[in-house]
Amino acid sequence: MNRTLSLAGYTVRAISVAGFETCIELPGLKVSFDIGRGPRSAVRNPFVLFTHAHIDHMGGIAHHVATRSMLKMTPPTYVMPKPVVPAVENLLDAFRRLDGSELPANLVGLGLGESISVGKRRIARPMKAFHPVHCQGYVILEKRKKLRTELAEGGKAAIAAARDRGEEISTTWEHPLVAFSGDTRIDFLEHNEHARTADLLIMEVTFVDDRVSVESARANGHIHIDEVVERADLFENKAILFTHLSARYRQNEAKALIKKKLPPHLMERVTLLPRPDWCP
Repeated sequence: MNRTLSLAGYTVRAISVAGFETCIELPGLKVSFDIGRGPRSAVRNPFVLFTHAHIDHMGGIAHHVATRSMLKMTPPTYVMPKPVVPAVENLLDAFRRLDGSELPANLVGLGLGESISVGKRRIARPMKAFHPVHCQGYVILEKRKKLRTELAEGGKAAIAAARDRGEEISTTWEHPLVAFSGDTRIDFLEHNEHARTADLLIMEVTFVDDRVSVESARANGHIHIDEVVERADLFENKAILFTHLSARYRQNEAKALIKKKLPPHLMERVTLLPRPDWCP
């Protein structure tokens, strides 16, 4: 069962257990990060931003597209790293032949520096991630406008004069709403400013004690809580959601370990995603 949370003003419906399934839904933005086993609730989101093609992150893609098609919803848009597009197309083609249906979907390979519209004034952009397979995180940005500083200081007369001259009276910038790491080493945080400054950061933290060493976590492309502690001052986010916890940890045990290790100024913004009912 997916857990529903409210963080930094965003509704998040999520399930994420390392190696089993990960699907992060943002129903207010109509976007999902990864699809896990294809939860029914995610069908309503027309955009799925895939971080990588491991089965626990992409296994539900056929269920998602088939259910949207059956319900006569618009074809979904699946965004993913460019190198995996041909294999995913082949996968869907196999299901089309087996199912005897069209399974319409728009596959978009997106690379670093590129973006795609995911709603009015909102775009999604890949971020560099570090994992043994092709992988990327994402940030959802909102395009915002504000009155040029000099015109705001000059008052109505200055604004009217600028308009008469045919000038643009506002400036536009991109505000990072939500960032998602996917599976990655902690290097993700250091390489991506938007990961540090988004209102909400959703980040994998797979290991929280010495049952798995920092070195082993890094070798497998994952984050250890000790690495987060070392970088505690980098986080500027309003809220942070830790996901992808290893199934070797019990929920209360992991929460206690994280609380013990993180400094208070970071811990007060951190939420550990609750485990599904089937997980200890």
